[in-house]
Amino acid sequence: MADKLSNFGHSFQVKVISALLTDKAFTQQVSDILLPDFFESEANVWIVDTIIKYFYEYKTAPTLDVFKIKVQDISSDVLKTSIIEMLKDAFRYLESEDLDFIKEQTLDFCKNQCIKRAILDSVELLNKGQYDAIKSTIDIAMKAGADKEVGHEYNESVQDRYKDNVRSTIATPWPVINDLSDGGFGKGELVVFVAPAGIGKSWGLINVGAHAVKQGLNVVHYTLELNEGYVGQRYDAVLTGIANQNLKFNLDEVESTVSKLKGNLVIKYYPTKTASCSTIRAHIEKMILIGKKPDIVIVDYADLLRGAVSRKEMRHELESIYEDLRGIAGEYEVPLYTASQANRSALEMDVIEADKISESYSKIMIADFVLSLSRKVTDKIAGTGRWHIIKNRFGPDGLTLPSKMNMSNGQIHIYEETSVEGKETKTSMQTGEELLKKSLSQKYKEIQGNTFG
Repeated sequence: MADKLSNFGHSFQVKVISALLTDKAFTQQVSDILLPDFFESEANVWIVDTIIKYFYEYKTAPTLDVFKIKVQDISSDVLKTSIIEMLKDAFRYLESEDLDFIKEQTLDFCKNQCIKRAILDSVELLNKGQYDAIKSTIDIAMKAGADKEVGHEYNESVQDRYKDNVRSTIATPWPVINDLSDGGFGKGELVVFVAPAGIGKSWGLINVGAHAVKQGLNVVHYTLELNEGYVGQRYDAVLTGIANQNLKFNLDEVESTVSKLKGNLVIKYYPTKTASCSTIRAHIEKMILIGKKPDIVIVDYADLLRGAVSRKEMRHELESIYEDLRGIAGEYEVPLYTASQANRSALEMDVIEADKISESYSKIMIADFVLSLSRKVTDKIAGTGRWHIIKNRFGPDGLTLPSKMNMSNGQIHIYEETSVEGKETKTSMQTGEELLKKSLSQKYKEIQGNTFG
C-alpha cells in the first residue's frame, strides 16, 4: 500500500478535508493517526494541519472565517492562492453523498499505516531482544483509530443538552400530538397506534405518511395486510380529499396532486407473516443504495411480522419483534410508526387503556409513544373517534382527545378537548348517540307493529 493518499486521487483527498470539516466524531477518531504528510499537495498539508491543531484546541472544526484569518499568515502568494482554491473545493463537497465511504477508506488507510510503522519499528526491537516492547508497539497500533467518543459528558455539556439538534423531530399531521410530544417524533423513536380491527389505525398511519411526503420527506410504508395498489389509493384519498370510491373518476386531480408532492413515498407489500425485521432492514438498505434513504418508516402492522426466531408463546415473539423495530428506528435514525390490535372487548369502550392491547404488554414498555383509538357505533354514525394517549415519554399521558374522522377519504383530525373544534366534536358524538337511540326506537316500533299489527 502507498504511504500517501495520492493513490486515491485528488477529489478523494479534498473530500477527506470535507469530512474533517463536517464530522466532529470522525475528526476526533483520526486526529492522532491522520498525518498531514499523507496528502500530496502543500496546500492540503497546510489545511489538514490547521484543522487538526484547531480541533485539539477548540474541540471543533475551523470555520471559513477562521481560515480567512489564518491564511493571512502565509507569506507565499502561490501557496495562499492554492489553499483558497482547495478550500473552495472542500466546501463544495460538504453535502457529497459518498462521504461515509470516504471516511471509512481513510480510517482503514490510517490504521494500515500505523500497523506498517509498528512492524518496521519492531524489527529493530527484535534485534535488541525487546520482546515486551514489540507486543506493546503492535497493541498500540492495533488500537489506532478506535472510537474515542466516550458518550455525553454530563458535567461539561450543559449547553449541548439544549441545542435544537439534541432531539430533532418530524411533526405529525396533528398539532395537539406535536405539542404533547414536544414537536413530534425523532430518530430511534417507536410510535404505536392501538385499535380493534377495522376501526381506523391503518388510516391513521397513512395520515402520518401523507403529511410527511407533503413536507418533502422520504417515506417507506410496509403493508402486511393490504396490497400496494390499495394502500396507494388510500394515500390518494387522504392527499386529495376525494372519497375512495370516487378516485377512479377523478384521475386528473389525483395525478395533479401527486405531481406537486415534495417528498417520495415507497409502498412495499409483504404477505402476512412472511416478512421479518431482517426483511425490512434488507429493503431499507436497498432504498439507501438507490439514494432514497427513508426519513420515516411505517409498518402496518407489527403484529403481522414474522419473528426472527420461532417461540412457543406469541407474547414472547411479539416482544422480540417490537424490540427489533425499535432497533431499526435507532439504526437508521428514523421515527418508526406501527400499529397493534386491541382486544375484541375494546370495541364498545369509550377509552381503550393499556390492558386492552392484545397478546403482549411488552409492546407498551418498548414503545416511546402509544396512542389508542376508540370508535363505537355512535362514533361511526357521527364520524368521530377518541384517541387516548396510553404512554408518552416526552410529555403528559392519560389524555383523551376527540377526533373527527371521515372514513370515506381517510381524513383524520385530532383536537385538544377544550379547543373550539374539540367541543364541536364532542357535540357531534352526542348527536351520534341521539341518532342511534332514534334509530333503535324506530326499529323497535316497526317490530312491534309487525308483531301485533
